[in-house]
Amino acid sequence: MHRSPTTTPSDIARLSHCPAVFLPGDPARTGRVAFVAPDGGPHPSAADTEDLTVAVPHGDDVRERTVRAVILPVRDAVPVLTRARAAQGDPATVFWGSAAVLALQLVARGRLLPGLTATDHDAWRVGPLGPDDLRRLRELATAMPPAAHAVPLPGTDPLRLPEPERLLRSFLDAVADGMPRSPAASLAAGGPAFAAPEPQRLPEQRDWAADVAAGHDAGVRVSLRIELPGLLDRGPDEGGGPDEIGAPHEIGEEDGPSEPGGPRFRAVVQLHGLTDPTLVADASEVWAGQEGRRPAAFGPRARMDALLTLRRAARIWAPLSPLLSAAVPDAIELADEEVTELLGEAAGRLDAAGVQIHWPKELARDLTARAVIGPKGETGPARPESGLPSLMSADALLAFRWRFAVGGQDLTREELDRLAEAGRPVVRLRDRWVLVDPSLAHRARDRKDREVAPIDALGAALTGTAEADGETVGVEAEGRLAALRDLLADPQREGDRDGVAQPAALAATLRDYQLRGLDWLDRMTALGLGGALADDMGLGKTITVIALHLHRQGADFRAGGPTLVVCPTSLMGNWQREIERFAPGTPVRRYHAGARSLDELPDDGFVLTTYGTMRLDAERLAAAGPWGMVVADEAQHVKNPFSATARQLRTIGARARVALTGTPVENNLSELWAILDWTTPGLLGSLGSFRRRYADAVESGRDPAAAERLSRLVRPFLLRRRKSDPGIAPELPPKTETDRAVALTREQAGLYEAVVRETLAEISGTGGFARRGLVVALLTALKQICNHPAQYLKEDRPRLTGRSGKLELLDELLDTILSEDASVLVFTQYVAMARLLEQHLAARGVSSQLLHGGTPVGRREEMVRRFQDGEVPVFLLSLKAAGTGLNLTRAAHVVHYDRWWNPAVEAQATDRAYRIGQTQPVQVHRIVTEGTVEDRIAEMLERKRELADAVLGGGEAALTELTDAELADLVALRKDGR
Repeated sequence: MHRSPTTTPSDIARLSHCPAVFLPGDPARTGRVAFVAPDGGPHPSAADTEDLTVAVPHGDDVRERTVRAVILPVRDAVPVLTRARAAQGDPATVFWGSAAVLALQLVARGRLLPGLTATDHDAWRVGPLGPDDLRRLRELATAMPPAAHAVPLPGTDPLRLPEPERLLRSFLDAVADGMPRSPAASLAAGGPAFAAPEPQRLPEQRDWAADVAAGHDAGVRVSLRIELPGLLDRGPDEGGGPDEIGAPHEIGEEDGPSEPGGPRFRAVVQLHGLTDPTLVADASEVWAGQEGRRPAAFGPRARMDALLTLRRAARIWAPLSPLLSAAVPDAIELADEEVTELLGEAAGRLDAAGVQIHWPKELARDLTARAVIGPKGETGPARPESGLPSLMSADALLAFRWRFAVGGQDLTREELDRLAEAGRPVVRLRDRWVLVDPSLAHRARDRKDREVAPIDALGAALTGTAEADGETVGVEAEGRLAALRDLLADPQREGDRDGVAQPAALAATLRDYQLRGLDWLDRMTALGLGGALADDMGLGKTITVIALHLHRQGADFRAGGPTLVVCPTSLMGNWQREIERFAPGTPVRRYHAGARSLDELPDDGFVLTTYGTMRLDAERLAAAGPWGMVVADEAQHVKNPFSATARQLRTIGARARVALTGTPVENNLSELWAILDWTTPGLLGSLGSFRRRYADAVESGRDPAAAERLSRLVRPFLLRRRKSDPGIAPELPPKTETDRAVALTREQAGLYEAVVRETLAEISGTGGFARRGLVVALLTALKQICNHPAQYLKEDRPRLTGRSGKLELLDELLDTILSEDASVLVFTQYVAMARLLEQHLAARGVSSQLLHGGTPVGRREEMVRRFQDGEVPVFLLSLKAAGTGLNLTRAAHVVHYDRWWNPAVEAQATDRAYRIGQTQPVQVHRIVTEGTVEDRIAEMLERKRELADAVLGGGEAALTELTDAELADLVALRKDGR
């Protein structure tokens, strides 16, 4: 991106909070945008500033005032303005950001016209503008804040400000004038000058420019009304309909409107008033001076304006050329192939040139295709659960049948064949005339019915769409497939069947939401489908699965079989204790370390193993089946579908698969695909098609409807409840989350700036994997510096006090917490930092203990007991190793010493304390260093939360793809904290 050499990335961010005003130029692309110092004070940007005279209120009048401003060319100002619009900066700057977006949208739609300025310089401008464009422009001009046009017009006394709509038009032209300057622009404008960035003076093209301007700035708009003489009688108004359908003998054979060589279609030229949409007349009436009750209603230039528009249209579509030589350009006759062109791309090109096409309303014109999917031979309704499990069996195939319609009426295959074989755009069917592009009819006829796999059919039924021949088509489900869709679309609806009762063998009373979760899991697994239980941590996913296991053992209509639980090493002890507590007498066996026996597995028991052991022994575990159920706890461990862990897990067969995770989306939607493609293989298609159809569109934000389509597909297979949901956990105490900002010490700031300066210089000369590695190293180094210089410098015997703002704040927090006899969890993503904290607290005489990934399971369980018993008030934990699987409700405080790249991981860590069983309010303290990369990371974390919520985020890897300028802006140390 081109940028003024005196404007740094930090300036770009700061300018978005300064009032902006547009300063027009000649030609338009030389216009500039001034960013004024707020309140007339010193300018917050470090970029070069200039004096600018602005008008400010003074009582009932205005007066001039000189202020400092950064003044940028429009091309350089547009990124600042659009950023201000997204970040809700100063109102005047947000206004010009909205104007910039409107200008870019008009340019993207091809609304560009070449011409000359008042000084005969080459210039592009936006146009032609239709009624909707003019409405948007005027609505935006009406909303212009006073500060956005506060530069007075020169030589006015009393002071006058630019008129908002005129100034806005000038700005739109300024944005447009700099956009299309490429070799292709010289062809569109008829000369090389319009491709050159430097202004070109072209007085010899003044007449040509006047013709262009008159043709598009006219008071009239031109359209073509398509008629079929002798077949449909039409009035002069656009879009009107015929009074009656002509008799077949008047038009020849039944499959065409006329005999070969005779007149078939006619395009009638219509004129419309730009400022009065109700003003419309045929060109013949205008030429005869009979265009309505008001004499000369279109003005004296109407004929010339219409001819100029037709001249440009004829360059785009040659069949209009005869109109230019006619005494009255009233109508032309069209051949079949010309009508076919208008049914295709020609209409779009003419519309871009300001000429719209109006077809007879009575002609059925739209040929639509949709698919109907259901079991073979089934078309009627089915009982909700009648035969549904067999519907999803692996060897079942469902019918994918095409349905075609014209004008809302279904066509038979014979009628479709007739449309295709007629070879003409108008055909008589069922006593009415239909207008269809023959090529579309041919493509429709070539579409064949086929068979589809049950899981593909189910996905199409849930989303209402399917891909066929590279297109997305609408889908209707019928028969048992429709019943299954309705059943899954509302997994907790009442009336279809009685809910599952709590198993008698369960030594606990399930809460209402846990019972609903059990019913949902039973329904999904009974249908041969899997599911992901994605409740917040601490809501009892484990006990719900234990209840499901007991229920399935007692259901005599299907085989039980042992349940295999695959979980992190740290959770095996928790699973065993929960099973022994809530399902007493149920066999439970650990398959881990030296105890790896699968002999004489009881059908009603549990086998517990870790992801690491499963990866090594997947073949043995698969051979021990069939498993009644396989459960993947903390299923985000297999979020990478290409990892060995994920691949081996897929080889273990089971009658049912259940994933448990509090974070179904940690970084991006591919992780959601990995989990659900394991629980219900094939549901989301291949990973490539999933990214193309859903993930890319949702993550980029370019297709808001994609999130809703994905939600419809995913929602039945993923049950997600939060502690904050009404009725889920009303007994939980309140939770307060606070971001605590601290300043860097002088030592930290010096290290920070030195690392930024040196590493950015190294990054600028590299690319590919080497560059990505440097970016990750830079971000890691900066976060370690923010924690403590000793961590970054890897000091053996560090002096800890007085060197870190974070450590000083932690000391203050601990003094308060411990004085209240409370307990606290302190999370950090770095084990090295945790060891420094342990050393520092020991020097202060504060009792603490440290848990990290290398802590043995037995020692880990002992540390949890000691903390819960109140023996140790400060628990230091590695975020990665201790963020899941621990019940630490003794803690009333949670401190995040540094920020992880994903908010879901932090939330899981917080849930070690904030979970069922917590009786005291929980305070969460997030420590953030001001003005550093941590500030910008915090903003990114909020955006990731929005992504996860949209369908139920990319970490360091995504940041490695930033440009050098964007990276510099991300890591720059901002002394004022902004």
